[in-house]
Amino acid sequence: MAKNTNLSGFTTAQSKSETTMDKTTRAVKQIKDAETRHREDKMARLRKARHESEAEALGKPIA
Repeated sequence: MAKNTNLSGFTTAQSKSETTMDKTTRAVKQIKDAETRHREDKMARLRKARHESEAEALGKPIA
């Protein structure tokens, strides 16, 4: 049996390569973030259009 010469008790950190699950998780997060931005932009655009149409119906100036 080989004798352990590492006296400090600490091991060196080995670089971990990205696993397939990590890649999939990252891709899903990017897709979900893009969809969220698209949905929020669409809601803001529709909200603005609704406010403008309500203001026109009431005869108020658009702010």
